[in-house]
Amino acid sequence: MRLTRAALMLGAALLPLTAAARTLTAEPAAATAQAGADAVKPLNFTERTLANGMQVYAIRDTSTSNVSVQVWYKVGSVNDPKGRSGFAHMFEHLMFKGTRNLAPEQMDRLTEDVGGFNNASTNDDYTNYYEVVPANHLQRLLFAEADRMSGLVVDQKNFDSERHVVEEELRSRVLAQPYGKLFYLYFPEMSFRTSPYGRPGIGSIEDLDSATLTDLRAFHATYYRPDNAILVVSGNFDPAQLNKWVDKYFGDLKNPDRPIPGVNLQEPERTKPVDYTVYEPNTPLPAVAISYPLPPDNSPDMPALEVLDAILSGGHHSRLYDNVVYKDQLAAQANTYLDTKRGPGALAVYAIMAGGKTADQGVAALRQQIAALRDAPVTPEELSEAKNEIVTNALHGRETAQGKASTLAQSVIIDGDPHAADKQLAEIQKVTAADVQRVARKYLAEDRSATLRYLPESAKPADAKSDTLGVSDTIAVKPLTPPANIPVVTAATGADRIPLPKPGAPVKANIPTPHVSTLPNGVKLVVVERHDLPLVSALVSVNGGSVLDPKGKAGLASITDELLTKGTATRSATEIAEQIESLGGSIGSGSSWDSGTASVDVRSNEIEPAMRILADVAQNPAFAQGEIDRERKQTIDGINVQLKNPAALAAMAANRAVFGDAPYGHLDSGTPKSLGAIGRDDIAAAYDATWRPDRATIVMVGDVTQAQAQQLATRYFGSWKAPAGAAAAPVPATTSYPAPRVIVVDMPDAGQAGVVVARPGIARNNPEYYAGQVANSVLGGGYSSRLNEEVRVKRGLAYGAGSSLDARRRGGVVSARTQTKNPSAAEVVSIMVDQMKKMGTEPVKSDELEPRKATLIGGFGRAAETNSSVASILASYVSEDVPVSEIDKFIPEVQGVNAAQVQSAAARLLDPSKASIVVVGDAKQFVGDLRKTYPDLEVIEAKDLDLDSATLK
Repeated sequence: MRLTRAALMLGAALLPLTAAARTLTAEPAAATAQAGADAVKPLNFTERTLANGMQVYAIRDTSTSNVSVQVWYKVGSVNDPKGRSGFAHMFEHLMFKGTRNLAPEQMDRLTEDVGGFNNASTNDDYTNYYEVVPANHLQRLLFAEADRMSGLVVDQKNFDSERHVVEEELRSRVLAQPYGKLFYLYFPEMSFRTSPYGRPGIGSIEDLDSATLTDLRAFHATYYRPDNAILVVSGNFDPAQLNKWVDKYFGDLKNPDRPIPGVNLQEPERTKPVDYTVYEPNTPLPAVAISYPLPPDNSPDMPALEVLDAILSGGHHSRLYDNVVYKDQLAAQANTYLDTKRGPGALAVYAIMAGGKTADQGVAALRQQIAALRDAPVTPEELSEAKNEIVTNALHGRETAQGKASTLAQSVIIDGDPHAADKQLAEIQKVTAADVQRVARKYLAEDRSATLRYLPESAKPADAKSDTLGVSDTIAVKPLTPPANIPVVTAATGADRIPLPKPGAPVKANIPTPHVSTLPNGVKLVVVERHDLPLVSALVSVNGGSVLDPKGKAGLASITDELLTKGTATRSATEIAEQIESLGGSIGSGSSWDSGTASVDVRSNEIEPAMRILADVAQNPAFAQGEIDRERKQTIDGINVQLKNPAALAAMAANRAVFGDAPYGHLDSGTPKSLGAIGRDDIAAAYDATWRPDRATIVMVGDVTQAQAQQLATRYFGSWKAPAGAAAAPVPATTSYPAPRVIVVDMPDAGQAGVVVARPGIARNNPEYYAGQVANSVLGGGYSSRLNEEVRVKRGLAYGAGSSLDARRRGGVVSARTQTKNPSAAEVVSIMVDQMKKMGTEPVKSDELEPRKATLIGGFGRAAETNSSVASILASYVSEDVPVSEIDKFIPEVQGVNAAQVQSAAARLLDPSKASIVVVGDAKQFVGDLRKTYPDLEVIEAKDLDLDSATLK
């Protein structure tokens, strides 16, 4: 859904702020590394070039019922004209408005409303538009993409609307997020001082405000043309028919009679180190980043640099995690961002420091790890592991039609070669330890580094100076010269409007069938066979979870389950990570509200030893005191970051307001106070009460037979015995809730306001579940939902707005949420409440109901395309007390919901009179307006908010 539109591939740098920035795996020996590479089949595609220069690629896959249509334009942030930073990104948004034959937002009707989705992103080197739809809608998407390539309507109304949305995106991603400026602004600015890559793709509000309609039309006329685009179609289609449709819709499109402006991407080599220090608000922990310049992606050195990057940051057996995070406990997170491009790129090595640690310590630690790569060769084991991390990541990237298309398209745009991804995988297998050391010395020398210390504004000494980074004035950027006679497109009317093609015959979605059995000791086994890729996802789940946390010890289940992979009776945490990653696998554990889970993902030839390790962590955790202390500290550091995020804090406070002291009311991850109260005896008792064979289910999905799975489960889990103590007592369903409240949490330095309207929901096995999910889909389930339409599309008040119906085993919560600029918080609350109320008082018309049902069905079908998603769905059914056969019922149950059922469910589940409202932001900018409607609202200073208390204070 387009709530993430234009994350700007630069924004991918934000991903490492989560623990799962990337999932990479490894194997132990060079021979198995090569075997792993052979497991990644080269992309099988056809290619042709139309007379107008547009390149067309097709990847046929009849195992899916979907098709992905992607158009990538060779225009990105480097093409932003002088004084118009963020322009390519701004234009990306406008491409979803009206065309000669399509009404504004109709692209969403053609995708989301039929069970698909669309999105787009702006990179330095390209802007891409991609859709996934049921295969019978392929012709309609080709028509639509051709129409917006040649016939986009660029008018003042659309421009004003999307400009406001982009400005809210900037506030949301950059100003409101802790460390938003670090990755979105400062990383490109410190890395490039001459190349236009040094201008942040998100742009600035000042440049967006100064843009004109003529600028926009000139930009489209200059860059959006067939000879500057590639089309990739991947999925279930007839090749001959595809060629006919491509010729029909794209073949006659004309190119302007003028060349495409070139851009000088060169960046002079940095010859001496530079250091910057900045002080920023909303920074809970110091951060550091070191940037090193890299060659273009098609450089012969890039395979060795990819391996180097994986050795540094690939998984929990990487050098950064093992040394900086785990052993020395200097950082809460340490990672890399390998930013490769058509021109020179950059490698960011960065850390969010642990509580009590300094930026100087972080810089020293990162430099030490880089120096180690320069000073000595990596080990054979590290080399093999890194290669297999990359191989397994490539396999996962090709699980879906969309993933295959994106891999091919990026190869064409960045490297000019559709085979580039496959060639790089082959070259990676040839990389030696000497190659890694050579590129480390060549590219990661200290005199080539740019270092940034990112510190809290509150820690700024009175006489300290904050460096002004900004876009370097040495970056030469040309203004865009408007071509003569810019075409002005207007919407066609009446007989002049070309009608959309009709959909073809539906292709039935392939929903997997689970096979269920039970071991003699009570362990349930659920197996789904899928043999298209050599991958297996396996997990063991137990009924338990955060709902069982005792009062005053919130986070007990979470820390208990996280610790499963941090040491057993016979393996240390480091040995677990090393052994599973040496198999080409990844391992993880954690909890939800109603369950605890441990899981592995491996290639199918390594499933047996992976299951041995999975069984060990599930049955024999050691809970060493040192690991408990380390996990507690890292969790507290992560919570402190979230407490500075207005949207995250609003969600936490709203959950407490809805449930009060009921079992779902506390913070499931815990708070600094509650985590401090948890001891080893608490953890051991929580484990014994829940991690038992009579509460456990094993799920295996992928390239494994039912007989193999039964044998593996019996071998490694068949002798598991329940501990002597009693199992955890059932928690009764919540039937009594606190009175609704309106709460303002005053966070004076918040760049935006987080808004949540939340109320009690239902259990997953409630008969109204499906009607409730359809009602939620109408209200806030995607880009085409009512909330997003009212808040983003019509008014431009937020980057996106949505809602969810979180149905758990013993009840749940319904919440509507968004982030907006502080002055519009009261207006947004009013819109959200009105839309929730309207759902229960008016029937939903068929032309809205059917598309929203299709949205749910399509999302479910896409989730069933990957092994890990299927395994998670089946495990959630068990924890939520519904049979795994529910996977076959989801689609027909949703299809059977009617308008009367939706209105009835909405009247009970979405009624805002029973909802609490929480707004976290700079209160002085909105509390007066909000108080006019809610005179009894409560104001709590952010520093005084107490998430351990049902009163929140």
